[in-house]
Amino acid sequence: MRTSEIRSLEKRIEKLLIKLAEIGPMRPGSISKQFRDRQNQRGEYYQLSYTHKMKSRTEHVWPEHVKELRAEIAEYKKFKELSGELIDLSIALSKGKIARLRSQSADS
Repeated sequence: MRTSEIRSLEKRIEKLLIKLAEIGPMRPGSISKQFRDRQNQRGEYYQLSYTHKMKSRTEHVWPEHVKELRAEIAEYKKFKELSGELIDLSIALSKGKIARLRSQSADS
């Protein structure tokens, strides 16, 4: 891998790290609206469902907290996306550096 490609990967990683640092409060999960009386759709309430440390959980959510929790869930999704991309780029960078070192040692 050429030095310019390695520098490009490093710059992309730096930008991702900056975006990751900007992430606010987060939590995994999804919110669903439930009804105590499903047939007549009365008695609505909200549930937060998530899995953490390989353990599934469900929590009651008050209606006035739904908006804030949805924002936290969106931040978590953004975190997962950015961290996945960071890992992909880091792997590519590592492979590129190793390939460059191999080619340099072969030239010697």
